Amino acid sequence: MKITNPARSPERRRHDVLARLARETDVWVATADDGGLPCLVPLWFVWHADAVWLSTRITNPTGRNLRDGGRARLALGDTQDVVLLDGEVTVFAPADVPEAAGALRAKTGWDPGGDGPSYAFFRIRPYAVQAWHGTHELRGRQLMRDGVWAV
Repeated sequence: MKITNPARSPERRRHDVLARLARETDVWVATADDGGLPCLVPLWFVWHADAVWLSTRITNPTGRNLRDGGRARLALGDTQDVVLLDGEVTVFAPADVPEAAGALRAKTGWDPGGDGPSYAFFRIRPYAVQAWHGTHELRGRQLMRDGVWAV
């Protein structure tokens, strides 16, 4: 691939990240168990109240890892339009998150609570965000550190 576009400003990158979080439906969720065994799955999500909200069964590897590990790495895009979010996880029962549950249902048409009691909601508050389009944007890719936007 030939790079022809100039690198985006940090402000433009932040704008683009927030627009993608509002628009996209799928996110790659990377977790690990206590022994370090990685798990990577795509899940539906919604960006709501400055956090990523998603739902999965608490009994599957991703649900257990999110609950027990308390952190996750999320990824949007391909190698030419990367967004990485590292975040801290909080677990909620479906009854405890009516706004986020409603936002996920409105975005995807899916109600996890209707699929059974083994589903939980997970709020992932980012503490680090990186974004880049190709190697020419590697410099300046760190948009958030320690939960604070750098731009």
